[in-house]
Amino acid sequence: MALPTLRIIGFIIGIFLITLAVSMVIPMLTLLSYERSDDITAFLWSSMITFVAGMALILPGKPKNVQLRPRDMYLLTTSSWLVVCIFAALPMLIIAHISYTDAFFETMSGITTTGSTVLSGLDKLSPGLLVWRSMLNWLGGIGFIGMAVAILPLLRVGGMRLFQTESSDWGEKVVPRSHIAAKSIFAIYLGLTLIGFLAYWAAGMSPFEAINHAMTSISTGGYSTSDASLAHWPQPAVHWVSVVLMIAGGLPFMLYVAFLRGHRKALLRDHQVRGFLGFLVLTWLVFGTWLWLNSDQAWLDAVRIVAVNVTSVVTTTGYALGDYTTWGSFAVLLFFYLTFVGGCSGSTSGGLKIFRFQVAYVLLRANLQQLVHPRAVIKQQYNNHNLDEDIVRSLITFSFFFTITIGVLALALTLTGLDWVTALTGAATAVCNVGPGLGPIIGPAGNFASLPDSAKWLLTAGMLLGRLEILTVLVLVTRTFWKH
Repeated sequence: MALPTLRIIGFIIGIFLITLAVSMVIPMLTLLSYERSDDITAFLWSSMITFVAGMALILPGKPKNVQLRPRDMYLLTTSSWLVVCIFAALPMLIIAHISYTDAFFETMSGITTTGSTVLSGLDKLSPGLLVWRSMLNWLGGIGFIGMAVAILPLLRVGGMRLFQTESSDWGEKVVPRSHIAAKSIFAIYLGLTLIGFLAYWAAGMSPFEAINHAMTSISTGGYSTSDASLAHWPQPAVHWVSVVLMIAGGLPFMLYVAFLRGHRKALLRDHQVRGFLGFLVLTWLVFGTWLWLNSDQAWLDAVRIVAVNVTSVVTTTGYALGDYTTWGSFAVLLFFYLTFVGGCSGSTSGGLKIFRFQVAYVLLRANLQQLVHPRAVIKQQYNNHNLDEDIVRSLITFSFFFTITIGVLALALTLTGLDWVTALTGAATAVCNVGPGLGPIIGPAGNFASLPDSAKWLLTAGMLLGRLEILTVLVLVTRTFWKH
């Protein structure tokens, strides 16, 4: 790879690091109001180190007349997420007095909006660190939206070209339009966060709890200020606010932009949105009724509890309202299946995404029709887009390697001494960016602190692979990529 290309990649990463350093001012201001001077010093040093590293990458300057090619975006995307995590872990390393392995795991979980944690005693944790964890979720959420809208369709990863828009075109003529789209998405993201803050506050949370959960709900990150997660707040209003915000974070943000620009029916007409909402409501009603019949909960309470937990898992948020692994084998297996679903493309959610299941159904239906009518020309469309060979091949490749990644990661985790339930569900929750797994160790009532360091590094790699849609990272380990 040419030196000017590496310089421009370093320049962009330097901007990210300076932004990260400046964002550490917010936890400092939070700690100032709580009079925690020791923790302020930790954030100050972390911010200075990050800022200096960012300036070191920027000072050589941005090369002129050099543009990033699509293949360069693979390296930029992966390296930027890794470098940001390296420096964002510094406050946790200093304040929480944990190993760098734990600090990096917690940070990667936050940035990738996975929500898995190695920290306990959250109710008494430094308020600055709680805000920083929430901010990592929030920054990772908006970062992934930008990547899903502008970069992944360009790179033709996982069938994402179905959602290619003007903002996905890096040509000079549409750069201003791309900037406008990015500003609109950021404004919507910020607006939904503020609405979530006010809603949580009105529902019964303190302002501090409300702003933290607003950031981690809209980003579908799932970090909470309490070890008990949402079960810490018994008010039903808090639970329903979280459901609405998780759904909002799981919808395509480009459709919010279209809605604000006058396309009022854009959200409701989108096949992906309708499938996502229909799947959630149907699961709430069926699963809620099952819980009502098999427990002493009232029907409305059962539906509410199920709605929170199901929406949390499907949108890959990671909140928990009680330990659903105690509901029986049916519930445990169902939640394991739900781990893979995910939200909509162009949202903050992870997982396989609803559109891939819908496209798979279109392909299955077309193949069945072809068996009955071998000479017929079957038209294959999804959401008014033709499913050409390139999209189908990309989607099948992604789905295959998504599954293989989970299988290989689970097998590797068993070599670290983990039981098969913890290994399999840990691999699934990492790659799908969900948060809690299943079993007594990493289930919704536990955390990842007791896992061996080797297992934590494996899970960290799984989080990054899942967040960057697998192939974006795997292409970097091929010989073809590095050939000049």
